[in-house]
Amino acid sequence: MGKRRSERELLRGLSKKQKKHLKEFGEEHPFHDKLLLLLHSCFLFQSENSDKSSAESDSETEVEQVSVYHKLLATLKTSPESESEEEEDESESEDAGESETEMDSEGSQETGEADGGEEDKNHVPEQEEGSLSFSCALGTTDAAEQMLGQDQADGADSSCDPSHGVIEEFTDVKHESEFSLETNFMEEESADCNADKGDGNPSQAFSEDPFKQHMDKELEEKEVEKMSALPRTSSQSKWPRLGQLTFSSTLEKRKTLKADKEVDVKQLYLHKPLESTWPKVNKQFLCSVNKPGDTSFTPLQRELFCVMNTYWDLFYPERNALTNGEEIRHAYCLHALNHVLKANAQVLSNNAKRRHQKPGADSDDYRDQGLTRPKVLMIVPFRECALRIVHIFISLLEVNDKKKIDVSNKKRFKGEFGSDPEEKPPNLKRPEDYEAVFAGNIDDHFRIGVAILQKSVRLYAPFYSSDIIIASPLGMRTIIGAEGEKKRDFDFLSSIEILIIDQADIYLMQNWEHVLHLMKHINLLPLDSHGVDFSRVRMLNLNNWSKYYRQTLLFSALQDPQINSVFNKHCFNYTGQVAVRNVPLSGSISHVVVQLPHVFRRLEAENSTSVIDTRFQFFIDKVLPEYRDAIMSHTLIYVPSYFDYVRLRNYFKKEDLNFTHICEYTKKAGVCRARRFFLKGEKQFLLFTERFHFYKRYVIKGIRNLIFYELPTYSHFYSEICNMMKATDNGVDATWTCTVLYSKYDAQKLAAVVGIDRTAQMLQSKKNVHLFVTGEN
Repeated sequence: MGKRRSERELLRGLSKKQKKHLKEFGEEHPFHDKLLLLLHSCFLFQSENSDKSSAESDSETEVEQVSVYHKLLATLKTSPESESEEEEDESESEDAGESETEMDSEGSQETGEADGGEEDKNHVPEQEEGSLSFSCALGTTDAAEQMLGQDQADGADSSCDPSHGVIEEFTDVKHESEFSLETNFMEEESADCNADKGDGNPSQAFSEDPFKQHMDKELEEKEVEKMSALPRTSSQSKWPRLGQLTFSSTLEKRKTLKADKEVDVKQLYLHKPLESTWPKVNKQFLCSVNKPGDTSFTPLQRELFCVMNTYWDLFYPERNALTNGEEIRHAYCLHALNHVLKANAQVLSNNAKRRHQKPGADSDDYRDQGLTRPKVLMIVPFRECALRIVHIFISLLEVNDKKKIDVSNKKRFKGEFGSDPEEKPPNLKRPEDYEAVFAGNIDDHFRIGVAILQKSVRLYAPFYSSDIIIASPLGMRTIIGAEGEKKRDFDFLSSIEILIIDQADIYLMQNWEHVLHLMKHINLLPLDSHGVDFSRVRMLNLNNWSKYYRQTLLFSALQDPQINSVFNKHCFNYTGQVAVRNVPLSGSISHVVVQLPHVFRRLEAENSTSVIDTRFQFFIDKVLPEYRDAIMSHTLIYVPSYFDYVRLRNYFKKEDLNFTHICEYTKKAGVCRARRFFLKGEKQFLLFTERFHFYKRYVIKGIRNLIFYELPTYSHFYSEICNMMKATDNGVDATWTCTVLYSKYDAQKLAAVVGIDRTAQMLQSKKNVHLFVTGEN
């Protein structure tokens, strides 16, 4: 500390003209020998907002010949710490005016927060405008100090209190150097890493480790061109638990995975602490069904982790919040944490080797990093999901109750991501799946960086100092920004090695465009270097081939063309893709408990883009005239798409039809009024959106005629809506009707409703199909 203070005192002792010389030439004028020695020793100098110098003397303004070394230094950034207070004041004033409200997926307004990643984004323009920073090779304590100063100046993290509007800048001076992988050598961490190497034959162990096999694979340009141009070849396989799998890959000679009947934790190449903690953490999902030799994984987890651990892309469309949701969450958390610990241990181990490396030795053997530090991006819909993920990480890192890991900002995290049980309205009856999906804090605008070492976890870490980023699509969208915006940042996505998108079906109900926007900005070359040591960067990152090494894990509750499109068009993993393609034998129509005739009316469309206009024209020309009579009152029209809902609402207003409408943006008073008018028959039609049903699950009373303008996204919504029709005392249930519009492009949704066998018959026949369901079909 005394040495650093002396350096700062020297900087503070410089005059304005001396600071200007330091900024322009990258070195101090020879009048101060100590500063010159410090510069040649690769120590950090910072001077970002230096004052304009006054007139210099003739001896001090002597023209010097600038060498190549000085030109290099002139391209690097220097900003003295003595002037950082002014910069921090400016950043605080900018951050204070940045808080703004945004409309969430249900139409309510929520306060935008500026957390760790957004602070990094806000200061990128300042870093570009200022002078550059220079730090020498890894392992120096002064480079660690540079990172500490940068994190403080950049705003390591700030939180916005919506009630008071106070922005509190987050700094962690105590732990900043501890969590800097590139500039710090941790004896304990490296000892654990070396211990792992010492077991058995090191070369054999590392050659069989899936992490090493995947990340050390060097692609050739011909292979990259082939993956970009040629279609994938696919093969089929059936596994005991996952069912029908489709393996696809562009590269030749890719071996198809086989399901392991039993899994030994020691054969999975888990990082050292995970071998002992995983069986304890996962114990809650194990049961007596498991075989004696398999005491760590459920059958589903075993097969899923077999795919994850070999770094194939995975699409699993059978995630259920009630049954297997938490099992899957634990499995991918284990894989993500295992990947991060291995990657960090490799960096720390190479740091130790570089310390003892002879000067001038080849350093290409130590390429172990990406262009930026974040390795894992986890996209989840609600804060409650992020809370559970962090709790799993902590549980996996705690070997026993006596050795608790150090978790920074745990109290703040619990306050912002936790929920108050008293906030839940009493006596609110909703279906079980609704309660499971919307449990806890359901705010959908958040992002948080997590830095992990073996014995400690730092929450709210700046994105460029994080290993894992947990965020919602809306949280990522607001920091990525749009083209033309001044304050936007997506460089931290440049070196993502594992992308996990959980509960993808919920994003269809929020805003799917946010997911597409994210996929367009992931694994792009960064616009700034962010202080990276290029001698440690893998060649795959320098070649801009990161997307070919990224593993994508996609979990959803259903098959949908939009989700399939992301998996097929935005996943380029050279290892290949694995998709679960089970077909539903029986549809949700079998869960309709009321006796009701179902008429499925087929419409013909030339292509998938024209089906929207074709459906609208078919509805107003052939379907709606049949329901205009007064006898066909109490007609509910179920509309999945909000754009179709607006189009129908405008048409109904233009035609002056007697109708009311409910959507996700309708206020509570408007909902109550519309439900009352529809129940009493004062309004003949009720336009009803799927997103409103998803978020509220109200029971609509008085339905006698039901029209599905399009098949529901969630198949069980079909039976739920049909079961809202209740028998009345005057026996009008005999006149109940249910009409469904579909086309050949709705094959997946249709199979989920009526089953695969009926779907095949209905798609082959161009006639309308009449089904009568008694509740036993």
